[in-house]
Amino acid sequence: MMEWPDGFGRITLDTIDSTNKEASRLASDITQPTWILAEEQTSGVGRRGRKWSSQKGNFSSTLLMPISGDLSSVALHSFVASLALRDTFLHITNEPNKFNLKWPNDVLMDGCKVAGILLETCGIGPSHLNIGIGVNLSILPESDKIETLSTKPICLGIEILPIDFLTILANFFAIRLEQFDTSGFRQIRLDWLKSAANIGKVITARMPNSEITGKFVTVDEQGAVVLQADDMKHTIHAADIFF
Repeated sequence: MMEWPDGFGRITLDTIDSTNKEASRLASDITQPTWILAEEQTSGVGRRGRKWSSQKGNFSSTLLMPISGDLSSVALHSFVASLALRDTFLHITNEPNKFNLKWPNDVLMDGCKVAGILLETCGIGPSHLNIGIGVNLSILPESDKIETLSTKPICLGIEILPIDFLTILANFFAIRLEQFDTSGFRQIRLDWLKSAANIGKVITARMPNSEITGKFVTVDEQGAVVLQADDMKHTIHAADIFF
């Protein structure tokens, strides 16, 4: 078993409304990156405020990170987190062909959603970034307790305790974060694109008031998805993606 990585704190809880909400409550007292793990969430949320199911036996955690200076790169931490998750899954399963990354913040196993990421800022300034991570380890979410998904859910199907999963994830996240802090987004982006789901294929980006269907060309240097449709390239910064 891996040791806990240096420079990261850890808080473990039984039941909480939401690890992201707890992170926001603790932000003023946290000076180093700190993982918050809960056995169960009663009011977990996904993107755009959607309900996120998080039952005992699955993984519900938030990394609370102090931030300062230029905030333009904050959103790019979703790519850091998704790569760390994929690294973790590969370490556990040794099956690299099963896992792909779906823009902007999902990890897929056999084409189905096994993990999701939610980024939120909190504190004055803001002062901190919350990276919420949910993983279906061994239990498939109940149909009446999941957000409206563009990709159906799946569970990892491997017996592993959430606390042990966290230790592995925290180590791989530390590695990817150092890569990002040292070399910027360039290599993170290239590594992400190598595992991107449906790149080169036709997908649909659905925004609140419109949608665009086109060929998934790339993710640009700012983390936006680029689609080609009607002989034009469309750069999209926020959307739900449908295959």
